[in-house]
Amino acid sequence: MAFLRNALYKLSAPSPLVYTQKRFYLLLHEYVSMGLLQDFGIRVPNFKLASTAEQVHQIAVSKELGNDLVIKAQILAGGRGKGTFDTGLKGGVKMTFSAEEAKNLSSKMLGHRLYTKQTGREGKPVNKLIVCERLFTRREYYFAIALDRSFNGPVIITSTQGGGNIEEIAAENPDAINRHPIDVIKGFERSEALSIAGRLGFSNELLDEAADTMLKLYDLFMKKDIVLLEINPLTEGADGKIYCMDCKINVDDNSEFRQKEVFGHNDTSQSDWRDVKASESGLNYIGLDGEIGCLVNGAGLAMATMDIIKLHGGNPANFLDVGGGASSTQVKDAFELITADPKVQAVLVNIFGGIMRCDTIAFGIIDAAQELKLNIPIVVRLQGTRVDDAKAIIANSRFKILPCDDLDEAARLVVKLAQIISLARSASVGIQFELPI
Repeated sequence: MAFLRNALYKLSAPSPLVYTQKRFYLLLHEYVSMGLLQDFGIRVPNFKLASTAEQVHQIAVSKELGNDLVIKAQILAGGRGKGTFDTGLKGGVKMTFSAEEAKNLSSKMLGHRLYTKQTGREGKPVNKLIVCERLFTRREYYFAIALDRSFNGPVIITSTQGGGNIEEIAAENPDAINRHPIDVIKGFERSEALSIAGRLGFSNELLDEAADTMLKLYDLFMKKDIVLLEINPLTEGADGKIYCMDCKINVDDNSEFRQKEVFGHNDTSQSDWRDVKASESGLNYIGLDGEIGCLVNGAGLAMATMDIIKLHGGNPANFLDVGGGASSTQVKDAFELITADPKVQAVLVNIFGGIMRCDTIAFGIIDAAQELKLNIPIVVRLQGTRVDDAKAIIANSRFKILPCDDLDEAARLVVKLAQIISLARSASVGIQFELPI
């Protein structure tokens, strides 16, 4: 699945669809990322975590973090500073100047949804807040380390224009962005860190401190299997020290076996429930924007199935690979994922039974049709191990599941059925396909 995880899948056909790219790496909340920075000896503003307005009030009353505080909503999406809560509150990052103000603002954040350019229409729930000391800065910079295939490894990205939207800065003035590839064999050397810090404008004692901070950030990047580490802004404080004011970290999901502590911070409440269920069920699932659900075993066959649906004028609603050893329970779970999408008008099951037995798929389809009360057509094309047993199971079931031996015929049929269902629904005509024979 790696080739699917790092690219936007586009089907080649007239009038191509534009799909939203799925993320397949672990996103960490800011408070987790800031904690990792502290673990590696990197200076960040003092902060505390709160999950209730009363906790925010107690922190503010204690004045442990000073009189003026910054309250930051914790969501796994960018653009929170310009976002809007369902309470009408504007902005997910707020400065407060009294304990009562802090409590009042936090009550309008916690337990509510924050909508930004990156959250989509559903927004993201805010269950935790960072309560942070307010620091005054002299200068702000942008610093990031990312894996970049064009550089065959990590690349350090910097700009003297930190604190803003780096994408907009790069679009308006590409020369404002500097890139420094790292030789993964040689590693990130101090001389390189000093050179980068010097180009940013650091000098004297701050030059060494900035270089030390960059070296520690690179050490964190490598040791925690990070694919993106972004500090925006990296600042020179009014006290003459270097601070990482904000931190975004994405971790390679293939590293879970050796980063168990980090992955223990995975917040599934911020994820699409379908992605969570697919992961729990051991299914490879990517939601798309079409109307025909696909259940296939094998990534290559799944992509070929999506192509042939598109060829016949349909649009796939998902990529779903049940793998080579799926159980009937997994097949039922797969149908639950597919049919949870209200846009799905029909389902194509395309199974080549090698390791995967066709009769197992058949039992899973029938269980799904019965338990989920499916009322959309299911076209099934089975070939391979125990295919005759599977056909007999489906034929003797009480459900009208439509078998096809030829993939081209199956794709053509499912596209036509999806069109019929779509027309019927738009005309408010009910069509049932799960009725007993």
